[in-house]
Amino acid sequence: MRTRTLGRSPVPVTALALGAAAVGNLYREVPEEQAHATVHAAWDAGVRYFDTAPHYGLGLSERRLGAALSGYPRSAYTLSTKVGRRLEPTGAGGDDLADGFAVPATHRRVWDFSADGVRRTLDASLERLGLDRVDVVYLHDPDDHAEEAFREAYPALEALRSEGVVGAIGAGMNRTGMLTRFVRDTDVDVVLCAGRYTLLDQRALTDLLPAARERGTSVVIGGAFNSGLLADPGPGATYDYATAPPGLLERALALKEVADRHGTTLRAVALAFCAAHPAVASVLVGARSPHEAHDCARQFTAPVPDGLWQELRDTGLLPAGAPVPAGAPMPGGTPVPGGTPRELP
Repeated sequence: MRTRTLGRSPVPVTALALGAAAVGNLYREVPEEQAHATVHAAWDAGVRYFDTAPHYGLGLSERRLGAALSGYPRSAYTLSTKVGRRLEPTGAGGDDLADGFAVPATHRRVWDFSADGVRRTLDASLERLGLDRVDVVYLHDPDDHAEEAFREAYPALEALRSEGVVGAIGAGMNRTGMLTRFVRDTDVDVVLCAGRYTLLDQRALTDLLPAARERGTSVVIGGAFNSGLLADPGPGATYDYATAPPGLLERALALKEVADRHGTTLRAVALAFCAAHPAVASVLVGARSPHEAHDCARQFTAPVPDGLWQELRDTGLLPAGAPVPAGAPMPGGTPVPGGTPRELP
């Protein structure tokens, strides 16, 4: 599978990446064996970039991902985790479903973007992962903690990078404005943009993606399916982790009709769209079973007819200026410059 390095760092990522929130029991329990099998299935499909966070299942995702990857050479894959939510043990009972994970509430999340918090959180992650290093560290959802994130957490990450503890640093969230500020005002290698560059939401095309291209900063796109709506649109489908509004559901169904008419799937179109922007280094997908992992890989490498992109523009379902895969015509009949080629694993 095609790889790129993140920004000016030496850290490589595959064009398709596995996000490990689902194997951390996002929404519902995933058996241990199934979680490991999901990681192995992604590996078999050519994925070599894996992303996790302490937030995902109160550390369960990190423990499972580390165990599943332990049989592979450490130099053969790239792994990222996140800082900003420090886990503290708690004696409280109950479960963590209020935060979306079907795990016992053995810990509580403490927002901490201090320099000390960054190092403590990373040390705890390494222990859960069973590793002596990770390749990429993101500041995780610093939305309401901008001052501390820029004043303390970012310099702490910069120090870790200069010390060689991590290879690349960045920030991950679903607000393009602050991510754009990270790109313009800091020396991050990569930003992880969740849900803001999809077939249904192109906000990142206005500010973040142009800034990233100008600065040479890589972008990893998460939430390509907008938490479910673009994977399987229908009654009850979710958008940004809530029931999709009627207008967005109608738009997603219209996109699916076009995909069906061109002999492909909406999932394949959604992934191809995200990967096509020249600033995008990798598209991050979640999977909770080997079947889902294999399906994501198949959809990612499936060809999407050029005529589909033109129909999406003609019907107003896609902005005229949004990049599409190399070779597909732009308005006026010229191929898209800088489109992202993809190779089969």
